[in-house]
Amino acid sequence: MVAVINTGHSIRSIFNYNENKVSLGKAECIGEGNYPIDLADLTLDSKLKTLLKQLELNKNVTRNSVHISLNFDQSEKEFSNEKLMEIAQVYMDKIGFGSQPYLVYRHYDAAHPHIHIVSIKVKSDGKRIDMQNIGKNQSENARREIEKDFNLIPAESKKISNDAKQITSAIQKIQYGDSDSKKAISGVLNYVIPNYKFTTIGELNAVLNLYNISAERGLEGSKMYQHKGLMYQILDEQKKPIGVPIKASSFYLKPTLKNLELRFEANKKMRVPHMKRIKNCIDFAFLKNKRISLEKLDQILSSEGINMVMRKNSEGLLYGITYIDHTSKCIFNGSTLGSSYAAKAIQERCEDVVIKSQNKILNNSEHTEFQSTKNGISFISAEQVQKMVDSIISPEYNGEYIPKELKGTRRKRKRKGQSDNQ
Repeated sequence: MVAVINTGHSIRSIFNYNENKVSLGKAECIGEGNYPIDLADLTLDSKLKTLLKQLELNKNVTRNSVHISLNFDQSEKEFSNEKLMEIAQVYMDKIGFGSQPYLVYRHYDAAHPHIHIVSIKVKSDGKRIDMQNIGKNQSENARREIEKDFNLIPAESKKISNDAKQITSAIQKIQYGDSDSKKAISGVLNYVIPNYKFTTIGELNAVLNLYNISAERGLEGSKMYQHKGLMYQILDEQKKPIGVPIKASSFYLKPTLKNLELRFEANKKMRVPHMKRIKNCIDFAFLKNKRISLEKLDQILSSEGINMVMRKNSEGLLYGITYIDHTSKCIFNGSTLGSSYAAKAIQERCEDVVIKSQNKILNNSEHTEFQSTKNGISFISAEQVQKMVDSIISPEYNGEYIPKELKGTRRKRKRKGQSDNQ
């Protein structure tokens, strides 16, 4: 079993995400914990109001919502809803949430069985539940005990499969036409925006693009851009816009640029502790594999739950890298992590780096020896570049040069008015 815990600022967003899955037939609400009435008698309104009412007891808790997913091995598909509810109840007790109101959803949108638990951090007495290191301590201990008590297939320590890590978001790519566009976009936004830590629209788009969505501000200088407008657009498999864009203000979450900018500032501080994990994963990859390609590095990072989004120009030249850590839910541009993790440095550390023939100095050099490729693009090896650089910066031989020792003695010129007898 793999347990993933996320916290957020909006219980509405997490609740709507799961209920949208139910409305699309991709999930069902299988139970509740500590609600005043049974699940069969709960309406959508009463499910949410119970959580909201308890949150009002302590409005100082800003990151107040909790979203947990419990993921099981593919071979454990035959679990009944009753058994999954029992596992959920035991888990919540062991991590200190046994007395909290919570809802349990069974999702059917992945190859392996998994459930989502929606809860809050504010207790019935108004006190806040401390979740510092809860994943590392209480959750990890609970996982081991539940695996033993329920005879589950254990998760391998530090070797969680990429499939398990990728479903931490449990979101599938949007396929235009498969469902209502607004509902589909809303489902992704309701999960991504409250949980992922991004500081720019570009970083937000790095993760939204994974699910075929893009946040668009319009052309610079346009009225929409000047008035800080924002729209969300579905993308096709080639990442090109398709369908009609939808205004940010029309979504219940209100993911407008103004509201996102408030998150930008908060996220800058919140993501700092998680920078080291990505840097360590990259450094370890190069340490273990002295010469690897960009594609291989991408595969290694993916196995650690990190997407490496590479940005290339129309000629295929890499000019930017963004890292998406699905474990910590943090998004970083390479340059933010440091110069060693930016696109140029990463490319130079990989064995498949080629230096294109667009460098004007090298193109005009008579020493340049180009090699042709299948695509007709010319490039040169690093060894050839060094030879050319040496030839460019080294002094040229001048045949008219005469050593000082071979020059005749220069006669001293007389000053004007000075006689020979002087």
